[in-house]
Amino acid sequence: MTKKIIDIVPPENVKKEEEEKKVLPVPKRDSKIPKTSLPTFDIFGILQGFKKKQFLLLTILFLAGIFSIFILPKAEIIIEPDSEIESFDTNLTVDTKLTTADFASAVIPGRMFELEKEVVDEFPATGKAIEEKKAEGIIRVYNAYSTSPQVLVATTRFVSADGKLFRSIERVTIPGGHYEGGKFVPGFLDIKVRADKPGEEYNIEPTTFSIPGFAGTPRYTYFYGKSFQPMTGGVKREVQVVTEEDLSNAREKLIEKATTECNLALQEEIPPEFTALESLQKIEIIETSSSANAGEKVDSFTFKVKAHKKAIAFKKEDIQNFVKQYISFQIPTDQKLYQESLKINYFAKNVDFENGKATLSLVIKAIVYSDIDTLTTKRVLKGKTLNETKMFLESRPEVNKSSVSFWPFWVKKVPQDESKIYIRLKIPEGVD
Repeated sequence: MTKKIIDIVPPENVKKEEEEKKVLPVPKRDSKIPKTSLPTFDIFGILQGFKKKQFLLLTILFLAGIFSIFILPKAEIIIEPDSEIESFDTNLTVDTKLTTADFASAVIPGRMFELEKEVVDEFPATGKAIEEKKAEGIIRVYNAYSTSPQVLVATTRFVSADGKLFRSIERVTIPGGHYEGGKFVPGFLDIKVRADKPGEEYNIEPTTFSIPGFAGTPRYTYFYGKSFQPMTGGVKREVQVVTEEDLSNAREKLIEKATTECNLALQEEIPPEFTALESLQKIEIIETSSSANAGEKVDSFTFKVKAHKKAIAFKKEDIQNFVKQYISFQIPTDQKLYQESLKINYFAKNVDFENGKATLSLVIKAIVYSDIDTLTTKRVLKGKTLNETKMFLESRPEVNKSSVSFWPFWVKKVPQDESKIYIRLKIPEGVD
């Protein structure tokens, strides 16, 4: 690349610059202390800064004045309207077949809830009784007297070898004997006998028996009996017995338990927005049974109860909405219901569980007050002084009491801006 003429430094100039650099003198250090100079004040600058601050302060004060005039002022007015406690009585029907309320006909929808509970428990028998049973068994009665049969009447006595008395149960005929090869073979018959008295002592082992009725005659020796199995069943002891009181107590206890379980189950089944008055609930005991009857000798018995419960429930919200509408038609148009004071008591008047209907009697108390048109009141009060405002409010028949306050303290009139006028209604609390 060819250099331009302006880029070339003449040789003589280069040489001259190098010589000048060689002969430059080295500066000497001055051992003397340098003189200090006093600071100078910029009077003009200070005045300018002061003016800026003054301007800023004036601007802030101006804005504060605008803020206090157009933004800060407000009027707070508390009005206690004329009010009184009103009482109302009316009836309302709950119908489980409806799905929507018909306030004009005083009918609200309801729901039917049904459930069953079965409870079973074991109870001790508290009665006492003496259990008595007579021992029984079989005796083979022999006729070694003759070949003729012998009739023995019922209750014929038989005495064992150890002196225990038994009696025949039925009338019997003992066959006569016969001869075999010139030898006499006695006739015999097995008969059922029962001990004369109850007790375990009659449960005797196999033994021989005599017939006391033949004593003093030849037959006494030739008519006799033998047992080949022990006598059994003799008992005489104290045992537990089910009493009527036992059955009654068991029934009462299980009915109470079934009722409690039905109530708890019903509470879980009914949604929280529904309520079921106790007078709209019905419980029926549809089954009771016992494993033992009164007088039965057992140590314990089992009792069972089955209960069926019905309940008609309704929404509290439907009651409240009906009452609000009902009151609105009962009071003058220039009055309003103070809803926070509303108290409603209701109870069942008629209940028809078969058709799922109930009539409720409603007793209502609430505060009603004169309606205050706050928008119109604001427009009337704009720009009025404190005294004018008070005089206006005191002149209104619908106003019982009132209080007025302005803010800030230098404000003397109600603001023109309605959004700066705050009207609050104060309703007396409490309904007996």
